[in-house]
Amino acid sequence: MSKQISKVDDLRNSIQALGPQFKSALPAHIPVEKFSRVLMTAISTNPALQDASRNSLFAACMKLAQSGLLPDGSEAAIVTFKSKDGVTATAMPMIKGILKLVRNSGELASITANVVYKNDTFKYWIDEGGEKINHEPNLGSDRGDIILVYAIARTKDGAVYAEVMTKQEIDAIRNSSRSRDGGPWSTWYGEMAKKSVIRRLSKKLPMSTDLDIAVTADDNLYEPIQTTQPEPEPITVSAPKTKSKKLAEVIEAEATPEPEPKKVKNYAPGSDDTPMPSAEDVPL
Repeated sequence: MSKQISKVDDLRNSIQALGPQFKSALPAHIPVEKFSRVLMTAISTNPALQDASRNSLFAACMKLAQSGLLPDGSEAAIVTFKSKDGVTATAMPMIKGILKLVRNSGELASITANVVYKNDTFKYWIDEGGEKINHEPNLGSDRGDIILVYAIARTKDGAVYAEVMTKQEIDAIRNSSRSRDGGPWSTWYGEMAKKSVIRRLSKKLPMSTDLDIAVTADDNLYEPIQTTQPEPEPITVSAPKTKSKKLAEVIEAEATPEPEPKKVKNYAPGSDDTPMPSAEDVPL
């Protein structure tokens, strides 16, 4: 017991010493005292964080400070996994934190994510006007099991983007996670499902650099997975040299080599090739 107290006290001293660095990284509306207090609460209540390597733990803390997210389990969490070097800590933005960054970025007019249960009424279709979703939640006592999760975003020019994922796809993402048997996937499955569909949708959206970094911040928590789903029709696209580097990478990632389409490895969470807890009803 004394060793545990000593370890926590030692970490508390280190966090206090890092205060000036946190302060310079945090946005003006988050006091460094509040960030440090929430951080110490997370560390003192999670023995795994106490055993994590100091370098990885402090790096995770700094990433969250730069993003302006509190490690309170709602906006973000610090999760651990075993590596060849021992226990490693990494920052994981949650759905509430991601939606908070979306609102703060000013890039979108609105964005929401919801879980669909078996006894809900749900319809998804595409017509000449684009993607459409109609979801009527069953507000009775028994909504059944989770079957789908979806996200919808509207840009300031009125364009609407949607993404729908089956539970099978969500479970494939979970199974590729190094923390699949613990942490948020065990305690907040629905929130992690919403986060996964937001991450996939985000690849279609215009986003600020800070938001883009936040949505992909936990990529190293996932292992490459091989999909068993049918691949889309192969396409070949050459990225114009005048396009931005990011767009060129997206176009290249979506292209399938000719003459015969080859299976590609999908990288969780979510999109065809690459890897990210509604406003009030989602812990943002």
